[in-house]
Amino acid sequence: MTFEHDRLNALRSLELLDSSPSESFDRITRMAAQIFGLPIAAVSLTDSDRQWFKSRVGVDHQQIPRELAPCGEVADSCDFLVIPDFMADEKYKESHLAKSGVRFYAGAPLVTSDGYGLGAMCVLGTEARDITDEETRALKDLAAMVMAQIELQHAFGRVDPATGLSNRNQLADDIEDSARDHPGGERVAVFIGLLPMQQLSDALGVVGPSFVDDLASNAARRLRQALPETRFYHIDSTHFAFLLNTYDADEMLRVAELVRRCLSDDDGLGPVRLALRPVLGMAPFRLGATNARNVLRIARSAAQDARDLDKPFAIYSDDQDEAHRRRFTLLNDLPEALRAEGQLQLVFQPRVDFRLSTCVGAEALLRWTHPQLGPVSPAEFIPIVEQTGLARSFTDWVLDAALAHIARWEAEGRNLTVSINVSALNLDEDDFSQRVLARVGRAGIRPDALELEVTESALMRNGESAFAQLNTLKAAGIRIAVDDFGTGYSSLAYLKRMPAHCVKIDRSFIQGIGLEQLDLQLLASMIGMLHELDFRVVAEGIETLEAYRSLGAAGCDEAQGFYLAKPLAVALFEGWLDQEASRLPLAS
Repeated sequence: MTFEHDRLNALRSLELLDSSPSESFDRITRMAAQIFGLPIAAVSLTDSDRQWFKSRVGVDHQQIPRELAPCGEVADSCDFLVIPDFMADEKYKESHLAKSGVRFYAGAPLVTSDGYGLGAMCVLGTEARDITDEETRALKDLAAMVMAQIELQHAFGRVDPATGLSNRNQLADDIEDSARDHPGGERVAVFIGLLPMQQLSDALGVVGPSFVDDLASNAARRLRQALPETRFYHIDSTHFAFLLNTYDADEMLRVAELVRRCLSDDDGLGPVRLALRPVLGMAPFRLGATNARNVLRIARSAAQDARDLDKPFAIYSDDQDEAHRRRFTLLNDLPEALRAEGQLQLVFQPRVDFRLSTCVGAEALLRWTHPQLGPVSPAEFIPIVEQTGLARSFTDWVLDAALAHIARWEAEGRNLTVSINVSALNLDEDDFSQRVLARVGRAGIRPDALELEVTESALMRNGESAFAQLNTLKAAGIRIAVDDFGTGYSSLAYLKRMPAHCVKIDRSFIQGIGLEQLDLQLLASMIGMLHELDFRVVAEGIETLEAYRSLGAAGCDEAQGFYLAKPLAVALFEGWLDQEASRLPLAS
C-alpha cells in the first residue's frame, strides 16, 4: 500500500469529511482571521481530489480542486508553507486560488500522531504580504488547537472504537450544528437495524459478545463501500444511522434498497452465518423544528414499525409512534406499579367440576390500573414484563397476593385451588422452586391449594431444567397444570414425562364446540388419551351452555369460561361463590 493510501485511510477514519459545520472548529477559524487581519481563513482537509473545508471564514464554497491547492502541498510535506505573492510564484500563479483573486497564503500542517498530514490550518489574503515569526508561531498554535479538537472528538465520546464511525453523540451535534447553519432545511434521518433482538440474543449465546463487534465492524465496512459519500453513525450494538438531504421518495427508496442489499449478503457479517433481515426506519424532519434526540427516537420507531410489519423499511407514522410512546410509558411505570398501593390487583375466574357441578377453584389473573392511562390490558403489559427483567418480581407479587387470599379463604372454610401463570423466564430461575415453597410455607396453607400453570411451549423451551423445577414442586404437593395444551409440539413420550396433575385444553379447540361432530370426536379422543396418562382435564374458554354440556358428555373434568363467569374482583368472586355457585347447570 502507498503512503497516500494510508494517509487517506487515516483521514477518512476520523469521519470529518462532509460532516456538518461545528462551532468548536469555527471558533478557531474566526480567531485565525482576527489575529492576521485577513478576510479568509479555513481548516482545509486534503481528500484524494479536493480540498474540503471543515471550517471556513470568507469562503462561499465548501471545497476546491486539490490540483494546485497549497493545502495539498502542506498535507503531503507536513511542512509550514508561505506564499507571499501568488502572482510571483511560478507554481501557483495559475492556480484556482490565484484566479479567484487570492495573493497571499500561509498554512500550518494538521498532522496525526502517526505522521499523516490531513491538511492545513490556513489564512489567505487578497494582497501580497510577508509573515512574521510571531504570526508563524500563532498559526502553528492554531493548527495544534485544531488537531487537539480532532483528537478530542475522536477519542472522547464521539467515535465508536469497534467501527471507527461517529456515534450517537456526534449525530446529535451534527444535527444541531446543521440547524444553526441551515434552519428549516429538509433532512431525513435513516435508522438501520441489522437483526431482531431475539436473533441477536440467540447468537450471543452461541459465540459471545465479540460477535457483536465483528458484526458491527463488517456492517460499517459494507455501508461505507455502498455509499462512500455518506457519513454513517454507529448508534449501538447492531444499529446504525445516517442523514439524507432530501425528502424525495424515489431517492429514499433507492437508498433504502441499496443499504438493504449491501447488508443482506448470504455470507453473513460475522463468525456465525446469520440470515440477516436488516430494516430501515426513515424519519423526515426540518432542521431546528425537532431536537436531535427526538429525531433519533422517531427514526428508531419507524425501524421498529418495519420490523413489526415484516417490511424492509418504513417511514415514520404519528399513529405508530403513539403506540411506541405508550409502550415506553408502560415500560417505565411497571416498577412503580409493583411498589404502589392499589395499581395491581388479582381477579379470579372460577373453575367448575363437571361431575359435582361445584366450583373447586379459580385462576388468578393479574390486572393493572395505570394512574394516568387507566386499565391496561394484560395482553399489552404482560409481554412487556416478560421482555424485561421484571418477570421475577411480578411473579413474586402475584404469588404473594394469591397465597394471602388462599390463606384467608381457608380460614373461612373455603377449600379452593387457586392457579397462577408462570412464564418460561421463571423456569430459567435457579431458585424458583425454592422461592415458591418458602412462600407457601410462610402462608401456612396446604400445598395443593396452589396450582402453577405453565404452557406446553415453555416446558419444551426450558427442557430438563424446567422439569427439575416442577418435579421439586410437585413432590412438595404443589399442583402443576399444563396450559394452552394442543398449541405446542410435544410428542406423546414427552407428554408422559410432564410433571403435571392436570392439562388445560386450549380455548381454540373449544370455541364453536357442539356444532361439528368431528370436533367432538377429536376432543373426546384427546380427553380419553389424557385420562389414560392420569391427567385431570380442564376445558377453558367455554362460552355457551351447548359447549358446557358437550364437554361434560365428552368426559372433561373441569370447566372454565365466560359462560360460567368472567374474571371477577375478589369481592365479586366471593359473592359469586355464595350466590351463583349453588345454581350451576348440570353437565348433562
